[in-house]
Amino acid sequence: MSVDFSAQRAMMIEGQLRARDVTNVPLLIAMGDLPREAFVPGPHKSLAYIDEDLEIAPAAEGRPARYLMEPAPFARLLQLAAVGPTDLVLDVGCATGYSTAVLSRLASFVVAIECDPEVAALASSSLAELDCTNVSVVTGPLEEGHAAEAPYDVIFLGGAVDYVPDSLLSQLAEKGRLVAIIGAGNAARAHLFVKEDGVVSSRPDFNAAVMPLPGFRKERGFVF
Repeated sequence: MSVDFSAQRAMMIEGQLRARDVTNVPLLIAMGDLPREAFVPGPHKSLAYIDEDLEIAPAAEGRPARYLMEPAPFARLLQLAAVGPTDLVLDVGCATGYSTAVLSRLASFVVAIECDPEVAALASSSLAELDCTNVSVVTGPLEEGHAAEAPYDVIFLGGAVDYVPDSLLSQLAEKGRLVAIIGAGNAARAHLFVKEDGVVSSRPDFNAAVMPLPGFRKERGFVF
């Protein structure tokens, strides 16, 4: 039986995004137009619009699993970043490229970084098929960002992290914004970082439980 992805996309907009206070019109248009299923490889395409994180690349030896973030926290995090049409964006942990595609509709240009070369190749292919021409996909450690194209007006972290490293904060432009979900499980919260007069400050926002990004774990100390 074929899946009506257009209907699922409309249900996502109304039942998941608008119901969770996502009101940014360009963002709603972008997510209502882009085929999320195009970024889900293999037999899981029919699950592309479920309201939970979706595994899109299983863990293998030396490689952590990669996930497509649940639509509602993803959209709320992007809304918090207030991406504008002249912004240069760094998409940290782009996975197969869905976040990059959405950002490409909102920003001037998107640099997407992915730590897994095979997953990055899938992102490049899917983005090219959808004519997302204002993007560039690079590979490397996510926590290091991509200083070659810095400074960025917006830095988006596509998964939960224990902390935001100075290596990323230093790549923010003046008045730049970084958004990240910090913490684990139900205790995690979205945070907005803003650089003003060379100083970065942050504030917490909504609660969100999403899967972690590789490379942002704090070392756990010994417990006696």
